Order: sequence, then C-alpha cells, then structure tokens
Amino acid sequence: MTTSTTLAGRIPVTRLTPALPDDRWRPKAYEGEVVPFRATVFREGHDQVGSMLVLTSPSGETRRERMSPLAPGTDRWEARVLLDETGEWRWHVTGFDDEIATWRHDAALKVDAGVDVELMFEIGVRLLDRAIAEKARPLAARKRLTALASGLRDSAASVVVRRPLIDDAALAEFEARPLARISTDSPEQTIVVERRRAGVGSWYEFFPRSEGARRLKDGSWKSGTFRTAAKRLDGVAAMGFDVVYLPPIHPIGVTNRKGANNTLNPGPNDPGSPWAIGGPLADGTPGGHDAVHPDLGTLADFRAFVRRAAALGIEVALDLALQASPDHPWVAEHPDWFTQLPDGTIRYAENPPKKYQDIYPVNFDDDPAGIFDEVLRIVRHWMKQGVRIFRVDNPHTKPLSFWEQLIATVNADDPGVVFLAEAFTRPAMMQALAMVGFQQSYSYFTWRNTKQELEEFLSSVAEETADFMRPNLFVNTPDILTEYLQFGGPAAFTVRATIAATAAPTWGVYSGFELFESVARPGAEEAIDNEKYEYKPRDFAGAERQEGRSLALYLGILNAIRAAHPALGQLRNIRFHSSDDESVLVYSKHLEGRFTPTGIDDTVIVVANVDPHSVRETTVHLDLAAIGLEPGTRFEVEDLVTGQRWDWGESNYVRLDAFTRPAHILHVRRGPNA
Repeated sequence: MTTSTTLAGRIPVTRLTPALPDDRWRPKAYEGEVVPFRATVFREGHDQVGSMLVLTSPSGETRRERMSPLAPGTDRWEARVLLDETGEWRWHVTGFDDEIATWRHDAALKVDAGVDVELMFEIGVRLLDRAIAEKARPLAARKRLTALASGLRDSAASVVVRRPLIDDAALAEFEARPLARISTDSPEQTIVVERRRAGVGSWYEFFPRSEGARRLKDGSWKSGTFRTAAKRLDGVAAMGFDVVYLPPIHPIGVTNRKGANNTLNPGPNDPGSPWAIGGPLADGTPGGHDAVHPDLGTLADFRAFVRRAAALGIEVALDLALQASPDHPWVAEHPDWFTQLPDGTIRYAENPPKKYQDIYPVNFDDDPAGIFDEVLRIVRHWMKQGVRIFRVDNPHTKPLSFWEQLIATVNADDPGVVFLAEAFTRPAMMQALAMVGFQQSYSYFTWRNTKQELEEFLSSVAEETADFMRPNLFVNTPDILTEYLQFGGPAAFTVRATIAATAAPTWGVYSGFELFESVARPGAEEAIDNEKYEYKPRDFAGAERQEGRSLALYLGILNAIRAAHPALGQLRNIRFHSSDDESVLVYSKHLEGRFTPTGIDDTVIVVANVDPHSVRETTVHLDLAAIGLEPGTRFEVEDLVTGQRWDWGESNYVRLDAFTRPAHILHVRRGPNA
C-alpha cells in the first residue's frame, strides 16, 4: 500500500468531526456517549473508495471501525462509536482505494451486459489471490476466499453459475480488512471523554435554609440547617434525582440587605439573598466564600449532609458565585478587586433594569493573578468537603480566559469535577464558555415553548453544538417563572417536565415546581415572595397526600423511565416526526442494540401537546427508518406512564387532553421478551 506526503493526499480526507468551530479547543464527550465520527473521503475518477476510523483509547487500546457512507453524492462517511473510557482519545481516518468494491461494481455491470465477462472474472481472481497471500488475514477467512477464487476461475462453469460469486457473502471479509494499494491518513485528532455525570443527570435545586425553617411566636424565623435539610434528601431521592444543587451557603451581608421581593427596606427578620456573599460569622468576624452561614451549621454539618446525599446516590452541586456583599472580607483586604467610582464608592452589580445594591461585582482587570489564586483556593477547599460539581453564577460577566485557566487547573487535579455555566446570554459567549471547559450549560430551553421553537432548539443542541456544549434543561429557577408556567396550569408543568426529562440527558427542577408554584411578582418573570429573599418552607408530604396537588410522583416516574432506557441517556439521537397539529410535538430517541446492555434496540417516542389549554386529536406520522424499522412495519408501543399498549405503524391517531394526559412516553416493544 502506498501513501502520499502532500497535504491533500492521494485519497483526500477532509472535514473531520467531532470538531469545534475553533480548533484551539478540543471536542468532548461523556462516558457512555455514542459519538458519530465523520469525514469527507473521495478521489478522482470513478473508482470506489472506503474509509476506516482508527481510535486509540486513553489506556492504549486501538480499534478500527469501518465507516459507512451517509447521503449519496456527499462523499460523507460515518462510524458511530460508544466511548466507554474517560480521558483523551486519539483518532484519525484512513481513506483508501477500495479495490474489491470497485471490482464488484464494475463486474456486476459488465457481466450482466455481457461485456468483458472473462476479464472481469480474472480480475476478481487476482484480487482474491492477493488477499489470500496476506498472512495477517485470519486463516478461516483465507480458506473462504480460496474457495471463492476457485469458483470464479472455473471457466468451464457457466456465467449463470459464476455470476452470484460477485456478490458472495465471503466478500464481507473486506469490510473489516479491506484490500487497497493506496491510502491517506488524516491528521491525528483528539476528543476528551469526561465522566458520565458531566453529561447525564437529574438535578434538583433547593435552599437548605428553607428546609426545616419555622416562624416563631414573636414573628422571627428559625432557619433550617444542614441537618434539617438532610431530611429533604429522602424525598429528592424518591423522585429519582441524582444531583442536589444548593444556592450559596455562605454568610450573607447585612449592608444594603434586600427584603422580601427584592425590596430595599428589609425587616429585622429578613435573611437576605444568599448571593450577597460575605457577612458575620457566629463570633461576629466576617466570613466569605470558604465559610458556611452560621444559621446552617458548621463545616462538619455540611460534610455530614454531603455524606447523607452520597448514601442515597446523590451528588451535591454547590454554587460558585464570584461576587461579594459590602461586608465580605475581600472588600477590606482587596479593594482593587472591585470597581471604584469617582465619588469613592464601589460600583454595585447591575443587570438593567435590575440593580443589586447588596452585591459588588469582581473586577478582574487590576489583580487577575490574585483573584485566580483565591478562587482556585476556594474551589479546592470545597472539593475537600466532598463537592465535585459547581454551578457557576453568571460566568458570562467574567473573563473567558479566567474560566479556561481555572477549569483546566482544577480538572488537571481531578478530571471528574464538573462546572455548569449559568449563562443566559448571547450565543457567542454561551458557546465559548462551553468550548473553554464548562461541562454543562444552561440554555434557551426555558423560553422555547411552541412546537416550532422546540424543534429548532432541540435540533440545534443535538446536532450543531453537541461536540462541545451540553445543555442542562432546567424547567424553572428562582429567577425564572415563564409565562407558560404562570398561565398554563398543571398541564404546563407536566409537559415541560416531560420534554426536559426525555429530550436531553441532563435536566433540572427548582423546588416548588412539583407543587405547581405559578404566581409571579407583578411585572416580573419570577415567583412572588421569591425564596431568594425569604424563608419558604413547603409541605411536600401534605401536598402529595392530596390528589392533583403535587407532581412529585410523576417526576419520579420520569426519572425511572430515564434510568431504564439508555436511549434517553444520549444527546445526539433525537429525531423529529410530523403531526397534523401545530401543537403536537413528536420526537424519538433511538439507540441500536449494539450499544445497549441488553443487545436489543431501545426506542422511546414522545408525543406531547404543548398547548396546555386544550384537547388535541391528530395523526402522527413516523419516519420508521429513524427508529430502526422497515417501511410498512407494524409494532406495539407501551405507554411507560400508564402501561397501556397500542398497535402502531407509520401513521397513528392520538388524543392528548391537556387536563388529564398531555403527553405520551411510548416504548417501542421488540425483542424476545417484548
């Protein structure tokens, strides 16, 4: 086999993916993700080409995967591989002249036309003889090819007898070990595979101070603690969530403290916003990002909380908010870390028209090295307490280079540490944060509600940015209560949870969602009596005892479905199908049996009525090839929520009542035990 030293190569190999829009950074995947490796491979003339993906795992194992052609005429080739080991994978694509494919193509045409018949058989014999002489081929394969060559060279046999040998099954040997004289290797590529939690997880957010909080007779409040909050973990685990995200747990500033509903006149019992970090400790001295609020307990109490969560199969994610209240130690010790105004005051945080008088944003211009060292110290401090997931508050208001350096440094110590970017911002910054290292990202999902909006958004995150950005589909946050939830009633909550839990491998819920909390502060897109500024104890158990008052059981069903169906643990495999109704969204998640633990294809079809105010009757039309079925196939589907089963095909009637059953989550039953 000959190779070329030119950049183009004798068999050009171009446009390799996975890749980033900017090659300064590397694509990434998560453990267990099925990644499509693609390349454009072609040559001059009409001879056939082939392509081979060559992968080397972090442990040094090399595997070769024959690539398959995609759409005809595009010269695009693909091999889908499940990446099952964390670390850096190296890979390249080899393009080669596929001599057997060229001969089969030409021979079939000419023999059927009666042109150069014996010549074509002779060419086939010579190719097979070359392959038989290759000692690297398995002996059994060489014996099969020897028998095939004997049949082809038997000129005494009729063409009718020898013609089928051109298509003989023994030629499948050349799929794994092609016969080629010339080839070109692409430049070596890399892809970083991170731990599974970096790409798959169910998040639940709650404020520890609200869990166990109670109002005293004098009107003051007794805060919840880490010990009382730990009792809530059983309910979270019962709903199947595997990550608990805590807003900042640090001391809260007193200066300019906000009152209820973000007012500027707090009462004596208002606890303040946890994001106004920095305030008095139990002994009156100021504490910052490395301390816990004295009302919540001690550092030992926090470690006990983390251990209790781990015992229930839950990881704790901690908020990393790089800002300070006026009472933070940084303000006195490092005034150059903040923006000084001409009147001698420090600039408050702003997000016009919002103004946060209780927070000073950090200015990274004057002492970037000092700020970096301090933040790295803080992150490592919490890592020592058992935290390996950080939800980063407003990372888009800090330098991109800072995050690139911080995440790279932390992941060099522990590659399993996960950073989630809370960056509802412009696409360029949102995507750049993911490229420089953030393992997960908040997204525009919260504001995508119609069928068209959801199809466009979910297609984009599954196809355009999946090589580097993983969306965490939070349905609500303390800051975001969309109009869809404000006015959609329980149906809106059910539909949003259904789509978030099934459309992407990572999703999240902020406490109170399961109780259908939907009353907004007038003129705002956030809940009234916002928990950011007050204690908010909730009677979850009481609501669950009353029919229609809690979504907790359904959230548990969603997470159980996710755990049982590996197709839902993939980001890139969503495919949209059509319906005759502009409000009925239809999509599938399909995973081939070669990638599933059972060896059986796993397919889930979601049919959702995104209009929470109506009953919709329509016909859905399925692309059967997208779910691994032949056209015209009839099959059985099972509703994974109700257990009902139906016989389905390409076109199917559905009725979705927003008030009783706004969505179907259907499993395509197949295999020996279906």
